[in-house]
Amino acid sequence: MSSPDRLIIGITGASGVVYAHRMLEVLRDTPVETHLVVSKAAEMTISYELEMKAAEIKAQADKTYAIADVGAAISSGSFKTLGMVIVPCSVRTMSEIASGVTSSLLTRAADVVLKEKRRLTLMVRETPFHLGHLRTMTALAEMGAIIAPPLPAFYAEPKTISELIDQSVGRVLDLYDIETPLTKRWGEDLEKGRR
Repeated sequence: MSSPDRLIIGITGASGVVYAHRMLEVLRDTPVETHLVVSKAAEMTISYELEMKAAEIKAQADKTYAIADVGAAISSGSFKTLGMVIVPCSVRTMSEIASGVTSSLLTRAADVVLKEKRRLTLMVRETPFHLGHLRTMTALAEMGAIIAPPLPAFYAEPKTISELIDQSVGRVLDLYDIETPLTKRWGEDLEKGRR
């Protein structure tokens, strides 16, 4: 019996929870099962930035875990997943993952994804970065993580903030071979990219 395609989504307290909201919204229209863990700081950021309750974001996921539940399914390598996206990813969370000294289910799940050689994508959302941040990102990349700050792609000619968000979310989901209509592709959807 094969297990369903599962993707772990972690939300931290960095600015940019709109990316997580959109990712969960889009994944509901795919066969991918979403497993969500939200930090306490993220719950505050959700209310500040989206004027929503964290419960509304959690309701978008197939399964939600408490941040302190370090015995949850996603804390074990035997629980098969496509990997994990942390969106947005705070520098604090990134640093904890890099050290391997985890203090919550969110960072424990990320550590498990790395040790199992599954895909871990960190949508790091704090800027500017100092040298320590950059060294931490380098260490994580050397461990196999993908560092994917949500940077706008202006070649896609976005007309709205929603289109900027969609392009970043779509490009990250591409890393997991999850098909969505979000990404405008150079050489395909964009006339100027065709040769």
